Amino acid sequence: MAAERLRDLSQPIDVALLDATVAAFYGTGSKEERTAADQILRDLQNNPDMWLQVVHILQNTNNLNTKFFALQVLEGVIKYRWNALPSEQRDGMKNYISEVIVQLSSNEGSFRLERLYVNKLDIILVQILKHEWPARWQSFIPDLVAAAKTSETICENCMAILKLLSEEVFDFSRGEMTQQKIKELKQSLNSEFQLIHELCLYVLSASQRTELIRVTLSTLHAFLSWIPLGYIFESPLLETLLKFFPLPSYRNLTLQCLTEVAALNFGDFYNGQYVNMYNIFTVQLQTILPPNTNIPEAYAHGSGEEQAFIQNLALFFTSFYKFHIQVLESTQENINALLMGLEYLINISYVDDTEVFKVCLDYWNYLVLELFNAYRNLDNPAVAANMMNLPMPLIPAVVDGIGAQLMQRRQLYALPMSKLRMLMICRMAKPEEVLIVEDENGNIVRETMKDNDVLVQYKIMRETLIYLSHLDHEDTEKQMLKKLSKQLSGEDWTWNNLNTLCWAIGSISGSMMEEQENRFLVMVIRDLLNLCEMTKGKDNKAVIASNIMYVVGQYPRFLRAHWKFLKTVVNKLFEFMHETHPGVQDMACDTFLKIVQKCKRKFVIVQVGENEPFVSELLSALATTVADLEPHQIHIFYESVGHMVQAESDTQKREEYLQRLMALPNQKWAEILAQAHQSVDFLKDQDVVRTVLNILQTNTSVASSLGTFFLSQISVIFLDMLNVYKMYSELISSSIAEGGPFASKTSYVKLLRSVKRETLKLIDTFLDKAEDQPQIGKQFVPPMMDPVLGDYARNVPDARESEVLSLFATIINKYKSAMIDDVPRIFEAIFQCTLEMITKNFEDYPEHRLKFFSLLRAIATHCFPALIRLSSQQLKLVMDSIIWAFRHTERNIAETGLNLLLEMLKNFQASEFCNHFYRTYFLTIEQEIFAVLTDTFHKPGFKLHVLVLQHLFCLAESGLLTEPLWDVATISYPYPNNAMFVREYTIKLLGTSFPNMTVSEVTQFVNGLFESRTDLSTFKDHIRDFLVQSKEFSAQDNKDLYAEEAAAQRERERQRMLSIPGLIAPSEIQDEMVDS
Repeated sequence: MAAERLRDLSQPIDVALLDATVAAFYGTGSKEERTAADQILRDLQNNPDMWLQVVHILQNTNNLNTKFFALQVLEGVIKYRWNALPSEQRDGMKNYISEVIVQLSSNEGSFRLERLYVNKLDIILVQILKHEWPARWQSFIPDLVAAAKTSETICENCMAILKLLSEEVFDFSRGEMTQQKIKELKQSLNSEFQLIHELCLYVLSASQRTELIRVTLSTLHAFLSWIPLGYIFESPLLETLLKFFPLPSYRNLTLQCLTEVAALNFGDFYNGQYVNMYNIFTVQLQTILPPNTNIPEAYAHGSGEEQAFIQNLALFFTSFYKFHIQVLESTQENINALLMGLEYLINISYVDDTEVFKVCLDYWNYLVLELFNAYRNLDNPAVAANMMNLPMPLIPAVVDGIGAQLMQRRQLYALPMSKLRMLMICRMAKPEEVLIVEDENGNIVRETMKDNDVLVQYKIMRETLIYLSHLDHEDTEKQMLKKLSKQLSGEDWTWNNLNTLCWAIGSISGSMMEEQENRFLVMVIRDLLNLCEMTKGKDNKAVIASNIMYVVGQYPRFLRAHWKFLKTVVNKLFEFMHETHPGVQDMACDTFLKIVQKCKRKFVIVQVGENEPFVSELLSALATTVADLEPHQIHIFYESVGHMVQAESDTQKREEYLQRLMALPNQKWAEILAQAHQSVDFLKDQDVVRTVLNILQTNTSVASSLGTFFLSQISVIFLDMLNVYKMYSELISSSIAEGGPFASKTSYVKLLRSVKRETLKLIDTFLDKAEDQPQIGKQFVPPMMDPVLGDYARNVPDARESEVLSLFATIINKYKSAMIDDVPRIFEAIFQCTLEMITKNFEDYPEHRLKFFSLLRAIATHCFPALIRLSSQQLKLVMDSIIWAFRHTERNIAETGLNLLLEMLKNFQASEFCNHFYRTYFLTIEQEIFAVLTDTFHKPGFKLHVLVLQHLFCLAESGLLTEPLWDVATISYPYPNNAMFVREYTIKLLGTSFPNMTVSEVTQFVNGLFESRTDLSTFKDHIRDFLVQSKEFSAQDNKDLYAEEAAAQRERERQRMLSIPGLIAPSEIQDEMVDS
């Protein structure tokens, strides 16, 4: 009954009852009470008339949660319906909110007591401003400043409102407001800033209230990044800020303001003021934080405020240097102040805090890159001068002068750069390949989870160290070797010191000239091997082993040139394969694979002083080498040897090596089959199933590295393997049929399914890696039709393997149009039964979903004629499944669906069925794409949604569709052409979907789409603005709408990295390494 009374909004709402409902929702009562209260509040929130009760509620309740609920209702209206309200209602609400704010903030008591409520009201006011100001509320800023001068508490709150407004316009506006609206608000703030500026200076010079000064500094901080420069440099503002800097209670806020000023970059006009500011600042800083302070220690024991000060200091120095370092390079006095600042920054870089280190590291990376670029272009002074913003020389003598200037500049930074090398070596982050880590209890263990932050940090540090190495190879080498000798002497020995040093050594691979690299590495590897011999203790040995493996894995060029070292290293890896310490064997196998991939030719030729190739020696001792390895490690080992065998060009020798390599698994396979011929039940034993699985996995590993040359081995086991597959499949189906759905979860059924999956994976791997030889396809595809495809169709859904779908996708991608005749058979076996499994909901059978659409895409790309031959019922099934795919919230399924849709649209456009297809599906596709484009759940698909719409609009305008898209029987109006019809249809579709937009806004948008259809970037911007306008996309993370631009930037960065030796590690470059 009470609920009905609340829901009836025809009279003023019963506030006491609403208070009780809100209290029940937040209260500790029963779950039922909370659920009921939640339902009532939701109904009220969704009621379009509820907002008219807001003023009544705010005036009559003292409960903060009720006030917040009312304001939440109001916020929804402001965001989505404000412009549709009558002007007297808008003005009434605007005036009411302003009055309440003034009333509450005019006296100290109520302002402090109601602080949270006032903050929320401020936010509401700023939301209103985004619609009303400047056009309908021109006097806002003058009114606000006038109010601020009436009392210090009102002034404090006015500052908070100004800060919110600045953040809304300048920081959070992308994807929230249209480009035009942002521009308008920025201009208004700029033109009215003088009043705000005067108010801030007045407060800072006249007020004694700490709170007010702090909030003013905080507001200034929000404004400094965009206000006209005269307000900063041609007024007493900087002077005032520097006066506040030494005072402890304002130190951090002032420093943040100074950092904003330091980050402004607009030419040389105010260079004098910058030098002055920097010099006054450093003098004051020496009093606050004497240069000889041990900053990392002070940080570790400091209060929260003091730690924030160190972080802000790092931000100040890095911002200042990034944009203005060159103004300090002019006189000796300035240079001294600069070197002192760099010294501070290097000391701060040793602070044990990730965020502080990130700030410093980003700047070091920037500075070193700038110095490196100028140094790299020494022989081209014009480029170098341009990079350093020096004036362009025209006279040869000046060119020489620039060369000297560059050398001088490099000299100036030589000492800080040397200290920076030491910093990078001491703090190098852990690379991905290292699996052995120290846990929080100080034990050496195998890493269980990758830490992405550490990997990102490693990437930046590695890049920085490579630039530093290029700037001075001698110093880099000297520092590394000196640190290594201290490890050997025990003077500096700790796990962490050795780790960071070796990670640093590995990270600069490729940056030295080959001769220097050889000399350096001979010493490093020799020292590390000695260290391994002389150090006692399992944990110590594991750490050293991990470092040896990491370093050698990074230097393939050195190993290829030095067979003796390569052989010693590989034998050392074999030694580590018997070391049972967690992680050592894994890392040994991974490193072995990495080295073999880069040096495979070396193992199949007879080296000087040897009797046979290394691979032959290895195969003789194979059983002993892998004796202590786990199955997954043995598979990596077999894959590595597969690479060696693949490098042998003599067919006879290669076949002999392959037979020797596969002798152990083949012998086991033959034994199992011999037993199975006597009694087929032998194959059902769990241990036998495990052995079969292991044999198949070993075959897959070798197939992945041998490719086509694996043909002789797979031919030996192929037909028997299909028989085992069929038998296990029937066993699974009967188990599930008898035991119901839970049977599929038993460990025995899971094991049998693993064998089926591995069989499919083996065939998939072999066909994928084998060269494109049609006879291989003819030999292997027909025998699989019944045991694999037929079996898939016959199985119960829970027993169907998704790998069947990916196997046939591989086959079609490989043999392309040669498979056209088999498509109907594949379709018949797979299509209907898989769709039934995956279209019941969005959750079941996730593996089947993605693989099904990948298969469909392969068919659409390579066997399109087969799709045209489908009946219209079957084609409808295909199209429904594609629409269903791109509605999916799972990103990769939606993307596969959209890519598939684009292929279908293009292929049908070029076929003779163009009219028929588009008459059936054009409007459906357009409607469905607009639905996912605007529902906020499918943002990652934005780029593809845009491409589909662009395709449709271009097609409508092109005249390629010669038949009407509308249904002539039901629509009597004769449209002059399809483009006109699509325009009308789209306006109607969007008009009904977005009642908050006016007809003219929608029409303007649709016309814009047609006009910009041939220019993708304008078309895309136009859609982004529409999404903001339709208010569907506010207050959310919109970076996905800009994903494509980010990807293009990443590709440019990769091209740049390829041009600098060492930046892309030699072990990562996909080269055909000259390996003879």
